[in-house]
Amino acid sequence: MSKKTRSKEDYYLASQWTLMARKLKKHKLAKISLLVLAILYIGALFADVLAPYGLDTFDSLYKDTAPTKIRCVYEGEFVGPYVFKKVKTTDKKTYTVNVYEDTSEYYKIGLFEHGEEYKILGLIRSDIHLFGVKEGSNGGTGAKVFLFGADSLGRDIFSRVLLGSQISLTIPFASAIISFFLGITIGSVSGYFGGAVDMVIQRIIEVIGAVPQIPLWMALSAAIPAGISTIKIYLYITIILSFINWTGMARIVRGKFLSLKNEDYVMAARLAGVSTWKIIWKHLVPGFMSYLIVSLTLGIPGSIVGETSMSYLGLGIKSPATSWGVLLQEASSVTDVATNPHKLIPIIFVTVTVLAYNFLGDGLRDAADPYK
Repeated sequence: MSKKTRSKEDYYLASQWTLMARKLKKHKLAKISLLVLAILYIGALFADVLAPYGLDTFDSLYKDTAPTKIRCVYEGEFVGPYVFKKVKTTDKKTYTVNVYEDTSEYYKIGLFEHGEEYKILGLIRSDIHLFGVKEGSNGGTGAKVFLFGADSLGRDIFSRVLLGSQISLTIPFASAIISFFLGITIGSVSGYFGGAVDMVIQRIIEVIGAVPQIPLWMALSAAIPAGISTIKIYLYITIILSFINWTGMARIVRGKFLSLKNEDYVMAARLAGVSTWKIIWKHLVPGFMSYLIVSLTLGIPGSIVGETSMSYLGLGIKSPATSWGVLLQEASSVTDVATNPHKLIPIIFVTVTVLAYNFLGDGLRDAADPYK
């Protein structure tokens, strides 16, 4: 058998998932997006290690400061990456406060430095951070490095972006998974049984879809009890987003079931005495699972924007916890943004994540029709 004939045989005998994987590998944007998302989620998983400071660490000397300038040459000699310490003085005549860099001593940036204690993956205690500031060249301490600058309280935006990604990347993903299975279950019941059941479910979907999202967020957020823990807020936000986002998936599944439930193989399964739920989950749903996965991938960006919007409006995660939406609250003032443009850095991460999911969804959508 020739190589060409064997290749054609492998192509036509391959499963749909194998063909999807082969076609997805040829989609450059989808592969790049998958790599970007992998980096973002690994960063979120090990955020405590990568972040030089904790959520509550602040220094009033550095409030609203731009990203720290990192230098490598000191007085004509290469010493490696270092920063200067900020100091504050008060003019006794004018009583004005001056903050400036003390260039008489430099502080080198080192890898795997000791800092605040945390738990890796919530299990292993450690105080090693990826990088940090060492003692000064003359033995001084107190210098800071803020890669993305500092907020109005003097907290490191880089650390807060990393730690905030743990919420901004996981809540939308978890809510999308819940909406995925909720939409499949309700949509399959609606499409398979039809009649009064279908009518009731479709009216519920229409009612939910008719309510503007922001008032609906406000109404559902108002039901969250005051003073509860961050973990419970996380759970409630996930439920809220799941409650809002399942309707689109349910309509997709319903449409597919209406066209497939009278096919010969479904009728044969019924005559053979196969149970209704087995027909739904073993015969009907797998027939268009690739399209459902594409819909799931394209639905996650909407959940990310939803969580960010809720937190930005003060309806979601609240300080001292943080998310990208909470960080963007700092950039809500035009005057503040004009004087401190570095506070817009979190929006870059939101945009990149949403685009990566959209490009990956486009790649999966193309790959879902492998014979095209």
